[in-house]
Amino acid sequence: MTINNKKQVRFSVLDLSPIVEGSTAADSLRNTIDLARNAEKWGYTRYWLAEHHNMPGIASSATAVVIGQVAAHTDTIRVGSGGVMLPNHSPLVIAEHFGTLESLFPGRIDLGLGRAPGTDQLTASALRRDWRMNADDFPNQVEELRAYFDPSRREGVIHVRAIPGEGLDVPIWLLGSSGFSAQLAGKLGLPFAFASHFAPENTLAALNLYRQTFQPSEVLKEPYSMAGVNIIASDSEEKAKFLATSMQQQFLSLLRNRPVKLQPPVENIEEIASPYELTLLEGRLSSTITGTKESVKEKLHAFLEETEVDEVIINAQIFDHQERLKSFELAAEIMKELNQTEN
Repeated sequence: MTINNKKQVRFSVLDLSPIVEGSTAADSLRNTIDLARNAEKWGYTRYWLAEHHNMPGIASSATAVVIGQVAAHTDTIRVGSGGVMLPNHSPLVIAEHFGTLESLFPGRIDLGLGRAPGTDQLTASALRRDWRMNADDFPNQVEELRAYFDPSRREGVIHVRAIPGEGLDVPIWLLGSSGFSAQLAGKLGLPFAFASHFAPENTLAALNLYRQTFQPSEVLKEPYSMAGVNIIASDSEEKAKFLATSMQQQFLSLLRNRPVKLQPPVENIEEIASPYELTLLEGRLSSTITGTKESVKEKLHAFLEETEVDEVIINAQIFDHQERLKSFELAAEIMKELNQTEN
C-alpha cells in the first residue's frame, strides 16, 4: 500500500497545547516542547501551534511566544502558526513578531494565517479587534502584511517599516475551513491548509476550488495543499476509541458553549451526550481516524488518495501525554510506510 507513487506526502504536527484536567498551562507547555523534540526525531516536517483565546483547555494563545520556545528547543523541524488569526492583530505587529522569529531561527519559521477570530465576540473585542471589519478586509490585511516583508509590493514613500521583518523570507500560508481562503490562496499563488479535522464536509470542495483558481506566483509554480486530520492510534481499536473520547468531550463542551480543560477519557460517550449531540459530533469529527497502526494506515491511505494533498498535519487531543506521544510516533511510522515506493 503506497500513496499513488507520484509524490512523497509530508507529515506535520498541529498542537493546541492542550491543558488537561488536573494540570496547568505550565505542564501543557512543557509537554508541547517534549512532543516537538520527539516529532523532530520521528521525521515530521513542521510543528504548528494554533491561536485560540479564552479557552481553558488551550495554552497556545500567545502563539508567537510558544513558537519561539519550540524553535529554541529543537534544531531542524520547521515551526510556525496554524494559525495566527490575522483579524485579531495589526499586520505590522505580526510582521515584527515573525520577523523576529525568523531572525532568531533562520529558515525554520512558517506563518499560517486564518481569517476567523478563533474565539467569541467578547474576547475578540478584548483583543481590540475592530468589528467593523468583515471577510472582505482579510485580503487587504494579507497584502499589508506581505508588504511589510517585501517593500517592493508598496508604492510611494514608505513611512512605516517592520524591523525585524523587512526583507525576510517568511513563508505565508492561508488556512481555512471554507472556500474563501481556498480561493484567495489560489489567486495569490500561496500554499493552502484546510481544516479537515473539524470541517470535514467542506474538504474536497475547498481543495478543488484552490486548485482550480490557483495562479502561479513567485512563491509557488504549482498548488501546494495541506489537510488537517485527527489521528488517534494505539495498541487496540478499543483503546484508541477510548482515548478519542477526550477529544469528543472537548467538542461537546464547545457545542454547549462551555469550554473546559481536556477531560479524561470515558468508557461510553453516549452516557454523557444526547442523541442530537452525538449526531453533531459525528459530523464534526467524521474525518477523525482512530485505531491500531494497521487500521489507521488503511484509513489514512484512503484519505490521502481522496484528497490528493501534498501534506497532512496531524492533530491528537489525547489526555495522557505518553499516549499522545505514542499516537504521534505510530502516525509517523505509518506515513513513512505509505511513502515507501513499492518494490
